[in-house]
Order: sequence, then C-alpha cells, then structure tokens
Amino acid sequence: MQLPEKLVDQPTYSMALFRAAIHPEFFEIEDRVSVQHNDYDFEAWLLKGSHVLRFEYEGTCVTEVIAANIDDLPERGHVTSLVCAGERDHEQDFGDRITLINSMQIELLPEHLFGDSYNELTEFAKESKAKFIEYTNDDGVRGVSIIDVQRFSEELHVQSYHLSSKHGVVLRTQSIFEIKPEPTQ
Repeated sequence: MQLPEKLVDQPTYSMALFRAAIHPEFFEIEDRVSVQHNDYDFEAWLLKGSHVLRFEYEGTCVTEVIAANIDDLPERGHVTSLVCAGERDHEQDFGDRITLINSMQIELLPEHLFGDSYNELTEFAKESKAKFIEYTNDDGVRGVSIIDVQRFSEELHVQSYHLSSKHGVVLRTQSIFEIKPEPTQ
C-alpha cells in the first residue's frame, strides 16, 4: 500500500524541553519578545516555522523549543522531547516552583481552509499586537509564525501558531509557565 504524498512528505514538528538556556547560535532568530515581570524573566525567539521560549524564576530556567528538526540541539539540560502529532498535552515540573503546561495541535488543511486560517490568524496577530513573521521559502512555500504572550502575576501564557502552505500545515501550541506558591515550612 502506498501512502499519499501528503502523509509521506509532511513536516514533523517536535517539542524539546530543557532545564537550561540554549545559546542563540543554534537558531536563525527573526524576532524577539522579552518580559520581565514579578521576578520572572521571559524571552521568546520567533523563527521561520518554529520558536524558542525561555522562562527563568528564582534560578530555575525552562526552555521550550518547537521546531521541525530538534536533532542538532545540545544534550545539556535536555529533559524530554515529544512529537507534535494530532492533539497532545504535556505537563512538567521544573524544581519546586515552576510547572510548564503544554497543549499542541497540528492539522493538515485543504488549500481553501488553509488560506482562511492563514488570513484569520495574521489578522488576529495584527489586532492583538502579537509578534509575527510572514515568509516565503526558496521553494515557494509560504508561511507565517506568530507568538502571542499574556503575562499574569503568577503565570505567563504563550500561544503560538506556525502555518506552512506546503500540505496546509497549521500547528497551534499553548504554553503556560506557572509559578507555584512557596512551600510552607
């Protein structure tokens, strides 16, 4: 049985989590978002078709990478990797005070639905003042990557959207960095 080209040739995205920062030399950064709030530091790097999120609080660092290829990332601090397939949720504690909650969904849309999603999400990015980059690869594949950040006193929420016209790929992720109350003694 031969699989349809759309299934064989589709990009595979993965999420990698680290207990350490990753040097920017591993990435082709297009834009950045920085937040310093309530004793936590956060930085997001927006790449063509992917992103890196770094959250630091009380000496604990959490880094999330969503990319089509995570094989060349460093081993130092690596916690886990997950393939972004269908719908997935993941929760991971980092030290006593930080929990990272992830939700991911990837879809392959027909051309007309992909175009509607592309237009809707780029309009959302403009209206909400989210960071986004639109690009066309050398092979003519059109894409957009969006990061929208909401800060709260004890949480930081990040929604990302990565769309690629090749096979109508739409990857949506939500990452919640949650600061847990200090343990009572």
